[in-house]
Amino acid sequence: MISFGPVPSRRLGQSLGVNNIPPKVCSYACVYCQLGKAIKMQVNREEFYSTELIQKDVEKRIRDARSRNEKIDYLCIVPDGEPTLDVHLGDTIDVLNNTGIKTAVISNASLIDRQDVRDDLSKANWVSLKVDAVSTDTWKKINRPHRALELDRMMDGIKEFAASYRGVLATETMLVKGINDDVEELQKVAAFIGSFQPDVAYVSIPTRPPAEKSVKLPDEGTINRAFQVFSGSVNHVEYLIGYEGNTFAFTGNVEEDILSITSVHPMRQDAVEEFLEKSKSNWHVIRKMIEDERLIETEYGGNRFYMRKL
Repeated sequence: MISFGPVPSRRLGQSLGVNNIPPKVCSYACVYCQLGKAIKMQVNREEFYSTELIQKDVEKRIRDARSRNEKIDYLCIVPDGEPTLDVHLGDTIDVLNNTGIKTAVISNASLIDRQDVRDDLSKANWVSLKVDAVSTDTWKKINRPHRALELDRMMDGIKEFAASYRGVLATETMLVKGINDDVEELQKVAAFIGSFQPDVAYVSIPTRPPAEKSVKLPDEGTINRAFQVFSGSVNHVEYLIGYEGNTFAFTGNVEEDILSITSVHPMRQDAVEEFLEKSKSNWHVIRKMIEDERLIETEYGGNRFYMRKL
């Protein structure tokens, strides 16, 4: 499914997601990834879906949402993998811009040392770049990058992009207990982000089930310390640690909607319950999808989540 939602976004309000990459084709295999372990790792850009196919799918989803008076704040390219692997990313952003709705891209920044990638990202209204670590050993431990990637080149590319980009630039640093949450690494990351001053630097924690069960959340004291360290170097720092809410869209096909949302956005049990109530359905739908191996049930952080089975 290419487009999904609108879904609640902690960064972008009500966001209609655009999935321009097949499941788990990525340049990273992050230990905390909410989509599970990487299926195919690569750094070469290629065509996955035609721009025309994406355009038709998104425009239909917009029409459907508007027919139900559902708000869309952003069209967000946030796929099942790394969006900049799509060689037609720039063309896709162009056609999305034509809808009159703001566009956003959430990237791991791994290919941003490439001029063509920077050119493509520059077309979006809002761009988020991942900066989990700036020490090579820590970077490899948390992001598990493709062997062809080099951290120094990526960091230079981020700074070059930040210097020329005219949209809203965000960074996101995901904290994982015992990997990148020590003071020394936090200070290094904060200093790097402070060197180009994005519009906002998000400090986040894994709020959905991670790829590796060994991944643990930092405690409240560590999260607060990270915020204070970042605030010493970066002008605008925000937490990104809360739950998004349950205002998921309903199009009329319960199973299709749940699968499209949970392919990139695992749903907490209370969100599923509210969604089922809105659609006048019951929990039998969920049990059947689990039995058919289209949906999986998992627990994390004291909450039960439902995710699409890849």
